[in-house]
Amino acid sequence: MRRRLPARYKSLMQPSTVPVDDSPGGRLLHGLFRAMVDAADPARVLPPALPHTRNLPVRVIGAGKAAASMAAALDAHWEGRLEGFVVTPYGHAMPAGRIEVREAAHPLPDAAALSAGKAMLDAAAEAARSGEQLICLLSGGASSIACVPPPGVPFPLKRKLVAALLRSGAGIAEINCVRKHLSMLKGGRLAQAAWPSPVLCLAISDVPADDPAVIGSGPLSPDPGTRTDALAILARYGIETPAPVRRWLENPASESPKAAGQFSHVDYRVLASPASALAAAVAHARQLGVAVLDLGAALDGDAGALGRSHAALARERLEAGWHGLILSGGETSVTVRGEGRGGRNTEYLAAFAAALGPGEDISGFAADTDGVDGSGGAGAWFDPALMALAATRGLSPGSFIRTSDSHGFFATLGSALPAQPTRTNVNDFRAILVRSGST
Repeated sequence: MRRRLPARYKSLMQPSTVPVDDSPGGRLLHGLFRAMVDAADPARVLPPALPHTRNLPVRVIGAGKAAASMAAALDAHWEGRLEGFVVTPYGHAMPAGRIEVREAAHPLPDAAALSAGKAMLDAAAEAARSGEQLICLLSGGASSIACVPPPGVPFPLKRKLVAALLRSGAGIAEINCVRKHLSMLKGGRLAQAAWPSPVLCLAISDVPADDPAVIGSGPLSPDPGTRTDALAILARYGIETPAPVRRWLENPASESPKAAGQFSHVDYRVLASPASALAAAVAHARQLGVAVLDLGAALDGDAGALGRSHAALARERLEAGWHGLILSGGETSVTVRGEGRGGRNTEYLAAFAAALGPGEDISGFAADTDGVDGSGGAGAWFDPALMALAATRGLSPGSFIRTSDSHGFFATLGSALPAQPTRTNVNDFRAILVRSGST
């Protein structure tokens, strides 16, 4: 029986001229994507993580792509008084009862992000004065949508510097190291503001190993990185460092807190992760009787290079007569060229498709579980029929990759997935179906 598509994902495929569910292979791949997203749904994973006593008054703050849906789940299951707010990217909001939901820009902060960051620090300081319980709802995307630059660093300078990093090909851990040392909120400073009030952090991880110091740039965790690391990252990628930024990073005051004892008041609980969500997709495939090669949920590096590597692996499996799925997760990076929009999932998939030979029975799917890839869509998919169509139209994925317009290649074929926020985020999902006609 065909699985019913959850209501909040129904519009994901509407603008496509070749809907993914019209292809047997595409339908299977998209079903696995849905299984991964469903496994990280805050309505499912947040209630079991709440304390047994739920009738106490609490103050709520939060930030991230899952913040609104996490707030809604908390509101539905908390019996005591709730007050506070969360901030989420534009387009990700939803009603959350007693908890206010604000929106701000992602991946580059705007004035709303500045306001939200200051309000989070103010709420933490108020909790510290009153001694009340603070609940923080944290997920990927928080690094951008809650922003408090340090003294002497104008917001436009910080924004310009982060924009350059995002286009440079730097890894997300490197980008967040710089962000943490140019913030009065991230890198453990939010926890400092709340001391000694008890803080319960409920987090949905979008990073390998679910490191609290990395999720949302670690506002409630000790930071192992240093200001020297931040300066080295800027130099490594040739990012111009304005004088105010350099002066701050050379100032000992810019160093993030390290001592574990400074965080003894924080109870940090990870509700869902890339690994647990990918495991749900793997289990779903095996329940359907399909063989699975699970490459893990922590693959990173250059998106195009990973796509070419996976194409070689798929061809090896094809030549060996193997029928099955190759699944992976993680977060790659893209060096944006020209006026392109980037998009790590579409770049991965275009590089994968470009490396295949004509007529090979291999299909692919790659999308961000938050429903918004960097290209402006959610990701893309292809099967042998679509690649044959591209050949008849004279479309080469390589030519689109050269201008960082991989999204345009799949959009031209009608197989780009339009942006549709899922209100969760456990990083990317990649699926390769070998011998789709035989599975």
